[in-house]
Amino acid sequence: MCGITGIFDTRQARAIDAGVLRRMNDSQHHRGPDEGDLYLEPGLGFGHRRLSIIDIATGQQPLFNADRSVAIVFNGEIYNYQALIPELQALGHQFHTRSDTEVIVHAWESWGERCVDRLRGMFAFVIWDRKQQCLFMARDRLGVKPLYWTLLDDGLLLFGSELKSLLAHPQLRREIEPQAVEEYFAFGYVPEPRTIFKGIHKLDVGHTLRIQRGAPIPASKSYWDLRYTLDSRISLADAQAELLDRLRESVRLRMIAEVPLGAFLSGGVDSSAVVATMAGLSDQPVRTCAIAFDDPRFNESEFADMVAKRHGTAHVCHTVGSNDFDLVDTLARLYDEPYADSSAIPTYRVCEMARRHVTVALSGDGGDEAFGGYRRYKLHMLESGLRGMLPGRMGQMVFGALGRAYPKLDWAPRFLRAKTTFQGMAMDPVSAYCHSVSQNKAPLRQRLFSPAMHRALAGYGADQVFHRHAKNAHTDDQLALIQYLDTKTYLVGDINTKVDRASMAHSLEVREPLMDHELLEWLATLPSSLKLHGQEGKYLLKKSMEPQLPNEVLYRPKMGFSVPLAQWFRGPLKDKVRESVLGPRLADTGWFNPDCLRDLVEQHQSGRADHSTALWSLTMFEAFLRVVVDGPHPVVPEHAIASKTPPAHASTSAAPTAL
Repeated sequence: MCGITGIFDTRQARAIDAGVLRRMNDSQHHRGPDEGDLYLEPGLGFGHRRLSIIDIATGQQPLFNADRSVAIVFNGEIYNYQALIPELQALGHQFHTRSDTEVIVHAWESWGERCVDRLRGMFAFVIWDRKQQCLFMARDRLGVKPLYWTLLDDGLLLFGSELKSLLAHPQLRREIEPQAVEEYFAFGYVPEPRTIFKGIHKLDVGHTLRIQRGAPIPASKSYWDLRYTLDSRISLADAQAELLDRLRESVRLRMIAEVPLGAFLSGGVDSSAVVATMAGLSDQPVRTCAIAFDDPRFNESEFADMVAKRHGTAHVCHTVGSNDFDLVDTLARLYDEPYADSSAIPTYRVCEMARRHVTVALSGDGGDEAFGGYRRYKLHMLESGLRGMLPGRMGQMVFGALGRAYPKLDWAPRFLRAKTTFQGMAMDPVSAYCHSVSQNKAPLRQRLFSPAMHRALAGYGADQVFHRHAKNAHTDDQLALIQYLDTKTYLVGDINTKVDRASMAHSLEVREPLMDHELLEWLATLPSSLKLHGQEGKYLLKKSMEPQLPNEVLYRPKMGFSVPLAQWFRGPLKDKVRESVLGPRLADTGWFNPDCLRDLVEQHQSGRADHSTALWSLTMFEAFLRVVVDGPHPVVPEHAIASKTPPAHASTSAAPTAL
């Protein structure tokens, strides 16, 4: 696992400023504290920070081919690299390292842009081919690893694993994109390929971008998408057997490492399934890590203990206090963009704890999207059935009227909180699902933003993100449709972003066996009834794991990874949230309605309503403005500079690994 960055002159081969490149590289020191290097030649500069996992002795980057005409910087892991080596050797390639990075270089030489089709893993890499005078960028199919890029006015292209590496360049403008603000307040993150800043992009998931020196920048190309055919006629028993085989293969590939390896164990179905599978593949006790909460409403540790005892894992569990709320500015600095998933706090803590014991941890992330596990899936299917009873204009009129008339009963039991349900049933299915997953619904955003912001948005709404993806879903099945939408949005922009930044902040590599693209392609052929069976989500996974996991783990209500925001904002963070939301920084933007801000704070702190989600979104946005937009260019901490970082290599001096 690594951090990559670089500068490419798209017009001509001008000299690259080594000092600027070093600052960009050092800003990502946390992603790779073991080693760091730069490579410079006219018109090109590559930077790399390394967290050594595989081929510790000879896997340094940037890495070159035999005649040094091809160079690469790479972040991630290629899990099938060992299988590709003999195939590439048969094509005449000679290997001088045991690293997966070298496999990508030779794959590029043999297969060009289609090399990505052969790679199974999580990756973001950039290749410079001097003979072809082109820069080639690629990102993995599920967006596990990030890659940001931008083009400056003078023709210099910057790229990096995190936004902070680009922000370290003195010419980069930090101008906020209004449409990204609308998306952030809807979803709690800024979806791909946009970022919060104008002109700065995320390379989209499953996409490549080839840039030819002297030519205009083209649009990126999609090389993979998930197709829900649902056409398999496999029996339940055969599906269970095949799932277990595929899960074992996916986990086995992700257990390859030369450093201490373990797993997160929350006590939920997904992480428990991964740990059970690891235990069956290992002749040593699996190291497992969990955190407990001192608030029983959020504590799942007893279920993690059940799984750990059943499979004899070397289990560690640390307790996190319910008042662990001192990470606001840390998270703003970590994510570089506004990010409002409050589970980033416990995720940060569990990564911090896990790194004391392991360097690589397997997780259960992606299980809900793959197997149909979210509670909202059941609600959406119920809404779809009811919507079908009053189709078209009649349903819009009836359900719309109910949505307007029904009170917002935040304090009531869940079955009485029907306002959002009625509002969604008056919409088309895609808009309804966007409405259901939005952290702050469209009516609130309408009140939240000022007239000036609404003019800047010019009618743009965050639901357009979902409609854009829905056009590519190519399925009429309602469950498959929303699984596809989540895979393209929430999984990438929220979950993968959260885990990548939280883990890399502690130099921990997290691997994701439930996001293996071959596993997902197979699951997409299965009928939806094997995923959501009646009211039972993850039906196939749960049935398959019954011999290996307790029923108390498999069939208990889903708890989630939550923090008590509502009580924080009425108690220990009362003054903090008031200062953030009603203070000068948000007011100075001119983007928000001050009356709405004041109502949110007063109504929440008086106990009349629960606006904790909106207040957290605003608090994190204000922290982003202070820490990132107003803050200095990112610099590496002094304690990190005194590490193993070697001097930069010029193209005329001794270079990094040359094959």
